[in-house]
Amino acid sequence: MNVVVCVKQIPDPADPGALNPDHTLKRDGKLILDESDTYGVEMALQLVDKAGEGEVTLVSMAPNGEVAGLRQALAMGAAKAVLVSDDALAGAGALDTAKVLAAAIGRVDGYDLVIAGVESSDGYTGVVPEQIAAVLDLPSVGFAKSVDVADGQVQVQRQTEAGYDQVTSPLPAVVSVTAGVVEPRYPSFKGIMAAKSKPVDTVTVADLGIDSGIVGWSGAGQEIVDVAAAPEREAGEVIEDDGEAHVKIVEFLDGLKVL
Repeated sequence: MNVVVCVKQIPDPADPGALNPDHTLKRDGKLILDESDTYGVEMALQLVDKAGEGEVTLVSMAPNGEVAGLRQALAMGAAKAVLVSDDALAGAGALDTAKVLAAAIGRVDGYDLVIAGVESSDGYTGVVPEQIAAVLDLPSVGFAKSVDVADGQVQVQRQTEAGYDQVTSPLPAVVSVTAGVVEPRYPSFKGIMAAKSKPVDTVTVADLGIDSGIVGWSGAGQEIVDVAAAPEREAGEVIEDDGEAHVKIVEFLDGLKVL
């Protein structure tokens, strides 16, 4: 059982986000593993353990050859990683990211399953896993709250507003998992030390056979023209009950056009 996990390395959410002059998020410092992706890594490790054989391979895209976040996932137990790092990817949108990650996944021999988080903590597009599946021409199952593999199929309970759907798909497939699908393990000291020597294959878009002129800002179909701070929340109105409070509340709601 060989599982590929797409992971994202992001700026530490505890620090205020800084922007570049082109309004993109600064990513030139140390990056950490997106917490939402720890669930995918743990899910993959458990599936491999249950199968009794195989390994977990990480695939990521980050600037400046950054591997700190990858080392976190390798310390959890993943065997190796493929990192795509190229200045040409600056400004890459969701579809660019999906195409690049799909090409990187193609460098992994004999994978049975691709796992990703539903969405990243610094992007929230929620479309990249499905786009990866489309590029790879694989079935896609999203919002998985449980994942099991048996008899050449992946069985997923997909989270819905009313409960969950039971979905079965042939392998290989792409599955995006929700937070809480499993409880991520904490890396042990032994795992942290072992992660330092685990292989990370760093490649460029040219290595993946992708024209650098069609990704990033060069091929972007979008432009960030301005970023503005959200308006501060104004103080609310306090209504004291003097026997007629319900009338004031109705008038207030009517003024908001919600009645």
